[in-house]
Amino acid sequence: MNMKKITILASLFLGLSLFTACEDDRDSNPILQDPTTFVLNTPAYSTAVYDLQKSSSIELTCSQPDYGFTAATVYTVQVSLNNDFTTEGAYTTLSTTYTTAKMNVDASEIAVAATNLALANGKTETDFPLTTGVNIRLKAALTNGMGAIYSNSITLDKVRVHFALPAVVIPTTMNIIGDGIGGWDWSSNAISMVPTYDNNGTFWRMIYVTAGGKLKFNIEKAWDGSEFGSSATPVDNAGAGLGENDGNLLVNNAGWYLVVVKSAVVGRDIKYTIEFNAPKVYLMGNTIGGWDIKDENAFTVPADGSGFFISPKLIATDEVRMCVKLADVDWWKTEFIVLADGKISYRGTGGDQERYIVNKDKSVYLNFMTGKGKYE
Repeated sequence: MNMKKITILASLFLGLSLFTACEDDRDSNPILQDPTTFVLNTPAYSTAVYDLQKSSSIELTCSQPDYGFTAATVYTVQVSLNNDFTTEGAYTTLSTTYTTAKMNVDASEIAVAATNLALANGKTETDFPLTTGVNIRLKAALTNGMGAIYSNSITLDKVRVHFALPAVVIPTTMNIIGDGIGGWDWSSNAISMVPTYDNNGTFWRMIYVTAGGKLKFNIEKAWDGSEFGSSATPVDNAGAGLGENDGNLLVNNAGWYLVVVKSAVVGRDIKYTIEFNAPKVYLMGNTIGGWDIKDENAFTVPADGSGFFISPKLIATDEVRMCVKLADVDWWKTEFIVLADGKISYRGTGGDQERYIVNKDKSVYLNFMTGKGKYE
């Protein structure tokens, strides 16, 4: 074989190799197709009664969208009571997702969705259990969110829905945040309020608020959508100049305030009242000569947030007791003490606190913003 023939054969071999490589490359890099059909199958017993309280799940099956290649697909379930999957609020997307075309959808998750939708349509808790049609459709998409497509909707004709929402209960914690007390960082600026002994949704805390300061309140120390400010009912018993600023509670006038938050369950909502009261703190008991709330036993109020509340001098050596006084609440349900380490310890919902004996002729010094106190 001469050199010319060898060169021609080598060129042909190289071309065939490149052609094969291109074919392999196309095979390993499939092209995404937008699927055009995606069918949710109607369950065989769609006309039967589905009791969501007695069922563990509802089985759904569907065809797989054709993406042009075998692809990992995520399926999401949507529920409506009036077959409206375009109007915001008329349908609910369940949080659980599925990765196969056969899925056992949690009946309790459907029940919660159907309960909320029924309430939005004007039903009340007393209307439950109720029997209603439930419409379901699926959304399919690749794991990266591409290629989204919606199925047809199917109807379960008779679904018995119990009232599937948890009971609304009054909070057991409450917190304050805002530039009026230092900033908007829940981890470093929030102040915990003190529950009353009865733990009935009433909280209090003595705070110093700067002029024009804005505040918000929340059960958790977080921006979780449950925070409130000016949406609560304000009660200004201390000339604080309460107002509204972008949803926050605005405090126009600087000063110390005894802030009280009262909560009440109204239907499926919790309604809040925020009171600003005069910053009165009282000595109680043998160290001051009696167990009645008296003005002469009140602490002096500092001019700013760095100062101390100062009690009258103790008239006897004994256990120190002190409190703030809320309307219609016994004094001992809002009492507190300064411990040996200098921290103010609030009784809250707890039992009798550790007792601390202080000599007569001394006074109690308190700074509620630092949480510190002393006996001098």
